[in-house]
Amino acid sequence: MLTIAAIGFYQALCDRAKGGLMVYMEQKAIQMEQKTYTTQDGTAVVILQPSGRLDITTAWQFRLKLQDCIVKQSNHIVVNLGQVNFIDSSGLTSLVAGMRDADKFRGSFRICDVHPEAKLVFEVTMMDSVFEIFETEEEALEGLSRNLEN
Repeated sequence: MLTIAAIGFYQALCDRAKGGLMVYMEQKAIQMEQKTYTTQDGTAVVILQPSGRLDITTAWQFRLKLQDCIVKQSNHIVVNLGQVNFIDSSGLTSLVAGMRDADKFRGSFRICDVHPEAKLVFEVTMMDSVFEIFETEEEALEGLSRNLEN
């Protein structure tokens, strides 16, 4: 049985037949910059730039931030991953969930400036074909402006 709880830290318990094995993973706070860009037609676009690791210890915070932005601020999101030097399956899952949420609200979800070390994860998992990924933040915003106009 595996239980994960976030009360100041993740607590993963793995029960075994004889005794139990207890593993603790420290909860990490993800650092994130947020800005808002307004297109020529007045559409707000939220730009999130997390930094550090997007992994099991930070992905849930990032996921909550994405949800909050999509529901309360704008259904158009650009995630700049230039400062994320490590991403695991939990991080990818939070990105997929954000993309689905934006789609549910008829918005858009774009990724840009993927750190070279994280880019390999997108390629190996073939997630680079799932997301709209741009080289720079400017390209992501330009493309978004053109799509909203059509």
